[in-house]
Amino acid sequence: MTEAEYKSETKPIALIDIQLSIPENDRSSDCPEISIVVPSLNEEITIGEFVAWCWLGLEKAGVKGELIIVDSSTDETPNIALQNGARVLRTPRRGLGQAYIDAIPHIRGKFIVMGDCDLTYDFRDVKVFVDSYHSGNEFVMGSRFLGSIEDGAMPKLHRYFGTPLTTWLLNKIYRTKYSDIHCGMRGITKLGLQKIQLTSSGWEYASEMVLKAARVRLNISEVPVKFYKDRDGRESHLKRGGFMTPWIAGWINLKVMLVYSPDSFLLKPGGVFFLLGIVISIMSLIGPASVGPVGFGIYTAMVASTLSVLGYALIQAGILARFRHKLRSGVEGLVINMLTYNRGMFVSFLLFMTGFLLDLFFMNNYLENSFHVVSLSKSAIFGLLLIILGIQTFSFTLLLDLERRMLKIA
Repeated sequence: MTEAEYKSETKPIALIDIQLSIPENDRSSDCPEISIVVPSLNEEITIGEFVAWCWLGLEKAGVKGELIIVDSSTDETPNIALQNGARVLRTPRRGLGQAYIDAIPHIRGKFIVMGDCDLTYDFRDVKVFVDSYHSGNEFVMGSRFLGSIEDGAMPKLHRYFGTPLTTWLLNKIYRTKYSDIHCGMRGITKLGLQKIQLTSSGWEYASEMVLKAARVRLNISEVPVKFYKDRDGRESHLKRGGFMTPWIAGWINLKVMLVYSPDSFLLKPGGVFFLLGIVISIMSLIGPASVGPVGFGIYTAMVASTLSVLGYALIQAGILARFRHKLRSGVEGLVINMLTYNRGMFVSFLLFMTGFLLDLFFMNNYLENSFHVVSLSKSAIFGLLLIILGIQTFSFTLLLDLERRMLKIA
């Protein structure tokens, strides 16, 4: 479903606005092992049969379970769900991801199966998720491509372009082996859901969950699922959203991938740029020198300085990003331990003063010629580079010290 449909204006929500209704004929187990938790929004056409599918699926799996419908409907959806023995958690319309976040305190099972209640996913086959969980997997992803897709169930744009492309991108960035990252039916342990600390309130929660499961190193598996087209009389939320909905979804998914991967887009490129820039700067400073057809002179020194500054900034941003999302540990731990406030200030001062001394002759010449550059030496360019790196180190030291204090508070 579209975020515009599911999400109301952002405002603080009192706990009284979230209410769990337990039916008189509650079919949930007193000590459920499996919790089927599914959001709903105006699905009165399908909800009755969907609930029946869930009970049948739990019965076929031979496990004790519960069914929680997280509902924000304005039609008869919650009443129908209650009549069929499901628990209904009434929440404001704040987003699909937020629906699962709201549901966490009410989930009693150790393993959670998620999906849609529009009968496009067959919850009568929930056994494949349960079996995978019993095999030791913590995150079980459904795959329509490993299972079956009914004719007309998935638009060709999604089936042959959007889903394969975004799945390939995520696999490349996060070194995973998913075949269908947009499958709406999936399972995760309650501990795993708490470990990934879901933050997305909208439907981008699905991509956040997939990539975070890889980042925090949950045991992951894929199982085949069946994907059906919409029932007669029901218009999918995708169609209700209009032509731009899939393109907006693709853009948001890309955003989530980038935000949670500072390693691939900040740290690694930054390291390459910085080292390459420093090496070329030194070669240009020592020169004249050349490697094959490439000469190292004053213009090469300017390019090298740009690479060094860019790389240093990317490294710093990547380290700070890692502290924010807390999904991996590595170089940021070494940096925060090694670059103390005193050391950072000393390095900053050393870089700045060295650069300043290298630029004294250039600045004197610049002033004597009425603020005109008569000659620009390679040492002057290198001095400017050191000054900039010194200022960057100064600001980074302050941010690291602030981060260090925040970690102590936490």
